[in-house]
Amino acid sequence: TALLAAGLAAARATEGPEQAALPAEQSRVQPMTASNWTLVMEGEWMLKFYAPWCPSCQQTDAEWETFAKSGETLQISVGKVDVIQEPGLSGRFFVTTLPAFFHAKDGIFRRYRGPGIFEDLQNYILEKKWQSVEPLTGWKSPASLTMSGMAGLFSISGKIWHLHNYFTVTLGIPAWCSYVFFVFATLVFGLFMGLILVIISECFYVPLPRTASEREQDQRPEGPPGTEQLQDAEEEKDDSNEEENKDSLVDDEEEKEDLGDEEEADEEEEEEDNVAGSVDEEKCDTNDQELSRQGIAVQEALESGETGDVPEQPCPAGTQEVTEDSLRQRKSQHASKGP
Repeated sequence: TALLAAGLAAARATEGPEQAALPAEQSRVQPMTASNWTLVMEGEWMLKFYAPWCPSCQQTDAEWETFAKSGETLQISVGKVDVIQEPGLSGRFFVTTLPAFFHAKDGIFRRYRGPGIFEDLQNYILEKKWQSVEPLTGWKSPASLTMSGMAGLFSISGKIWHLHNYFTVTLGIPAWCSYVFFVFATLVFGLFMGLILVIISECFYVPLPRTASEREQDQRPEGPPGTEQLQDAEEEKDDSNEEENKDSLVDDEEEKEDLGDEEEADEEEEEEDNVAGSVDEEKCDTNDQELSRQGIAVQEALESGETGDVPEQPCPAGTQEVTEDSLRQRKSQHASKGP
């Protein structure tokens, strides 16, 4: 856009009276501007985008005028757009080369890429060759919102170019002074727009509630540059220590379970030993009772003198000697007493 503007400025400086357009009363071509361009949304139109300094555009001027004179026969309207005077329209149609031709039929636009010769233009309309051309739809359509924004940008660039010419040509200010002015104006405008965006964001932004962890992080004092790494290392050590403690706890629990199993086995063995001991004690008690009964019976027999009638009862092998010794003692005592 800047190069195009510079070229347009040079062309306007060297423009002569011989390059002027045909008088309006002699021309059938309708000039299109930003105020009346919506006329092409109805009916059938052919538009030409040109610049006064463009040699190719000058070569097709006569052919375009002849084509406009046959517009009544073809039932078509013919218009032209000066990109120097109407930069907004050139941005709306996104014109990058000159000359540029467009065909419009009831608001549907197509780009004509043939030569600007009368015969080719006439055949394009009579044979309806435009039906085989893909139309500009979506964001590429001149009536879309995107192209409206593009038209605004091109209009701003055109105004800046006119202002630059006013500074350098009319007022005689050096070009570098004009550039410095535009740079400063751009910075100020950018800062102003940034301030407006900040104010809007502060007005409509609702802060979220902060968590306890975020508050603790804010309350922590800022340390030297290496504190964060040290904290990360300490956290890693704590994590490793926790894992080791968990492993040791698991091992201790397993050892306790093993010890518990051994203790239970020992307790069972002790219970079995106690049961066996109690059984042995009961047996000894019964043996003692039997021995005492036998001794009483023997004593009674000795006192009555009926030693031959002492009943012999079986006794355990371990207690037989004891009973014989007791009988012998009792017999000796009875004999010492005499008849």
